[in-house]
Amino acid sequence: MNTAFSGPVRPTPGAVSPSRPAVLARVEGGFWAERRRVNAEVSLAEGPKRLEAAGNLANFRAAALPHPQDGPEIPGFAGDFQFQDSDVYKWLEAACWQLADTPDEELAAGVETVVGLIAAAQREDGYLQTYYQLGGGEPWTEPGWGHELYCAGHLIQAAVAHHRATGSDRLLRVARRLADHIHSVFGPGKRADSVCGHPEVETALVELYRTTSERRYLDLARHLLDRRGHGTLSSGADRGHDRDPGPEFWQDHAPVREATEVVGHAVRQLYLLAGAADLAAETGDPELGAAVRRLWRDMAATKTYLTGGVGSRHDWEAFGDAHELPADRAYAETCAAIASIHFSWRMALLTGEARYSDLVERTLFNGFLAGAGLDGRTWLYVNPLHRRARSHERPGDQSAHRTPWFRCACCPPNVMRLLASLPHYFATTGDDGLYLHQYATGVYGGDGLAVRVVTDYPWDGTVTVTVEEAVTASMTLALRVPEWCAEYSLALNGTALEERADSGWLRVTRAFAPGDTVRLELAMPARLTVADPRVDAVRGCAAIERGPLVYCLEQTDQPAGLDPDDVTLDPGAPLTVHGQPQLLGGISTVSAEGRVLAPDGPTDRPYRPLASEDTRSGESVAVTAVPYYAWANREAGGMRVWLPLAAPPRSP
Repeated sequence: MNTAFSGPVRPTPGAVSPSRPAVLARVEGGFWAERRRVNAEVSLAEGPKRLEAAGNLANFRAAALPHPQDGPEIPGFAGDFQFQDSDVYKWLEAACWQLADTPDEELAAGVETVVGLIAAAQREDGYLQTYYQLGGGEPWTEPGWGHELYCAGHLIQAAVAHHRATGSDRLLRVARRLADHIHSVFGPGKRADSVCGHPEVETALVELYRTTSERRYLDLARHLLDRRGHGTLSSGADRGHDRDPGPEFWQDHAPVREATEVVGHAVRQLYLLAGAADLAAETGDPELGAAVRRLWRDMAATKTYLTGGVGSRHDWEAFGDAHELPADRAYAETCAAIASIHFSWRMALLTGEARYSDLVERTLFNGFLAGAGLDGRTWLYVNPLHRRARSHERPGDQSAHRTPWFRCACCPPNVMRLLASLPHYFATTGDDGLYLHQYATGVYGGDGLAVRVVTDYPWDGTVTVTVEEAVTASMTLALRVPEWCAEYSLALNGTALEERADSGWLRVTRAFAPGDTVRLELAMPARLTVADPRVDAVRGCAAIERGPLVYCLEQTDQPAGLDPDDVTLDPGAPLTVHGQPQLLGGISTVSAEGRVLAPDGPTDRPYRPLASEDTRSGESVAVTAVPYYAWANREAGGMRVWLPLAAPPRSP
């Protein structure tokens, strides 16, 4: 392993971030190792075939052909969306992070083939987007829907990954030529004085600055961030859309520093804020730092699902109002969960605070992971928390059925790149030592301290950390106590420690020696969770959780195929955990007691007087809950996360 590999985010020495991603981070066993194995052996391996079938790679070949006057007519653009190039870049980034983790000759050869296609397609002036190069229109004239800077951002991130994984600057040269072209086009008095309708390039430009030390890339990122919010994207009813989504859709309603809430298209908003957090880290801008803290709090406190998913409206794939979190109509796009993780991780680096990694954990295990089928070949674009047994869904990307690929295939390669780079999000180093943000069997470390972690998390709350390398000076080993955990214990070399968590961190400070062992025990009983009463959609309901996992009822697990919509949950009954190593790749289920709702009555109305006999509580029934991330991997049927609570029995 290349111990200098540092993943997608590498703050410069001058950044104000108190935390830096650990340079040694390798997952070697357990839950995430298995998911990453499937990602590498199935999803990534089959990615190029998917991209060939969808026409993405053909577009690069076509763009590399001579101009029509010098040769045959250029083939037309393949695909329905002008941003198809980005799917290639995301797969390429994923493949590079995987190579940085585990060498693979076949994957490496595939990467270099795709890099060659991209380099050949680039114009002499540095411009690169196959849609416009193949006759889609005039470059830089459609800032709202053109996605040119969005695609450029993903290319830059792929180039950074390629450079960090291989040491080659082959793709980095392509990215720099494109970034320099963008620098010549955008800015006051230049050809384009607007922004892209889909933020993404901002965080990519910051990372390009971190990689090359070229200040102009950081300055360009800051210009694009500051230019947003001034109404340059006011005209949006084009590209097949029959109405203008409005300035909030693409966060052009207010400057980032003045915004008070997250709004509009969820992925766009959170990619923008990830870039803002990167800029705040590199510039030390206190106003920008305050803005990203404020906007993260608004997202987490009022607009995030129990699963960590975000985006409550199918209309424009958008955030809703505060506490507007419908379970059945949740959009919660997989890409939005990924964007949330990117934003929260950068906030964890910027502040050193554990609460940001709490949300990363919740989103990773639930809202994100549900988007990827257990087989590595099927995907969910949207992630509702409730699906009716006899649902009537519009076919296509927005259905709640696992699909081999999508017409708009942004989510699958996005999942691939996060899983491939996942160890990067698990540990940080600071001036005082090593911080473990997420728990997975593996090795983690930085200057002066390296440890081996052994755990069966998330099925078991025991985390054993053994020091493998240590300097003689006093250092801190910090372990995050998750926000869901009410009871825990800590021991050093078998002796109990009295340390209590400080803002989510348990810190053990001493001169460590190889062989020292810290053991963290996190109590992990199954529990019932209720929502803030302002979340109207699930008032009077509860959800089952255990550890970092949200659970759901799937119809296939219930007695006689009982529809989860016909069940109320008994809040006073015990919740029992059962290990099921043969089910859904090996899980723990939770059994609960509920009651079967009485059949529909003889009336024509689904309503009754408040004082009438309560018909909600009927025959007792034992129900089985499975982790939400594993739903929709078997036969179709009803599913619920939030369950109505059974009414207590009436007094005689």
